[in-house]
Parts: sequence; structure tokens; C-alpha cells
Amino acid sequence: MPLLQVEHLTKRFGGLTATDDVQLAVKLGTIHALIGPNGAGKSTLINQLSGALRPDGGRIVFNGDDITRLPMHQRVARGLARSYQVTNVFKRFSALESVALAVQARSGSSLRFWQPVAREQALFDEATSVLERVGLGRRMEAPAGALAHGEQRQLEVALALATNPKLLLLDEPMAGQGPDESARMIELLARLKGSVTMLLVEHDMDAVFKLADVISVLVYGRVIATGSPDAIRANVDVRKAYLGDEQAEAAA
Repeated sequence: MPLLQVEHLTKRFGGLTATDDVQLAVKLGTIHALIGPNGAGKSTLINQLSGALRPDGGRIVFNGDDITRLPMHQRVARGLARSYQVTNVFKRFSALESVALAVQARSGSSLRFWQPVAREQALFDEATSVLERVGLGRRMEAPAGALAHGEQRQLEVALALATNPKLLLLDEPMAGQGPDESARMIELLARLKGSVTMLLVEHDMDAVFKLADVISVLVYGRVIATGSPDAIRANVDVRKAYLGDEQAEAAA
């Protein structure tokens, strides 16, 4: 059984069908990439999977359970975490404090801020381990707002990992990054591969083809192709979606 099974998922906004009968299966331990032109419905799909949007039809099965109606925090508790297109960190907190709070939230203890957190060294030990895992071990005392953009992206991954996810939803983790920062993010995700299952939404095709085990292509809210990177690269329908009919025929 796939870790994540999406069955006939549909979301409409008035006359616009943003996701149209989407079917998707993400296998345990893989990086499954979701690509498509702008406006294809990728972020709408991720928002439905994370619980930020409720679908109009279909269902989402995660780790064998139907989570279609569960709120976001219950999905996180079951092991479904996400990052966002726009950097979303606690800018005034240090990287270590930020991740310690995420560890504390996962543990279910009340968030009374610094007094309880400071007394629980185990939280900081685990947060330190997570930051080292994402390559921020030397930057853990820096305020999150003082980190470079690429480092803030790494911190977002650390915040998600602090929840001990079974599946990590990554919504354009390379967005806004320069070549060096993107290379570091690709290296980080490659290191995580196998230890956590990932559904990766990304426009950087170099990153997608370096990282993905399986790629699904979303166009006008529908999955038009799913397969290995080589199969997707050779797919004529995918070429048409990105290049247009004439250029796709010329490339073939």
C-alpha cells in the first residue's frame, strides 16, 4: 500500500476546477515530484493534502487511514508535515529556539514559552541534532531573521523534520534561491532521501530530475503522466504542456 493515496481529488473555485479528479500514489521512502506549468493546480493540491483546503470531492488516504476531513494539526500529529513557497519562520527567535518550539509542540507539552522550554534540555538536544542534520549546526544561535534566504529554507525543513514526519510536503523549496543555495538544498534533500518520504513540488527541473524517483505532471488540474524521470522526459504530452505542440514535435 502506498504511504499516500490520492483518489479522485477535486477542488473548484466558482467556475474554475483547480484540481480535477486527481489520482496519485506516493510510495514509502521515495521522492515523488509533482511538476506542471504555472496555474496547473500544484499548490491547490498541496493545500488539500496538508489540510489547508477541504476538497469538494475524492479522498486522501495516508498510512492506511482516510484523512480527508482531518484538520491540519491532526495530520501533522499523524506524520504529515509541509514547507511553504514563501519563507515562514519565527524571525526574532534563534534557529535553535525555533526548532525547540517545534519539538515541544510535537511532544504535546503546553507552549508556555521560555520558562518550561529552558528547563527541558532534551528539547534543545533534539533541536540541535535536527539543525545539524540540515546543515545549520554552526548557525543555531543566529536569529532566524538574520539567516540568508537559503538558510531560512533549510530552517523550514528543520521545523518540518522536528515533527518526526512520515511524509514531507515540500512546496517549491528552491524558490528564490541562487545557484549555490539551490545546490545546497538539493544536497540536503538527497541526504534525507530514504529516511523520510517526500512529495516535492518544484519548478527547478534540474533539481527534480536529480532527486525524484517518480514524477507526476499536473496540467489544468489533471495528472497527465506519472513515471520515472526518463519516461517523463520522453513523454510527448509533457513536452507539449511545457513547450507547445510545434516545439514538442520538433524536439521529438
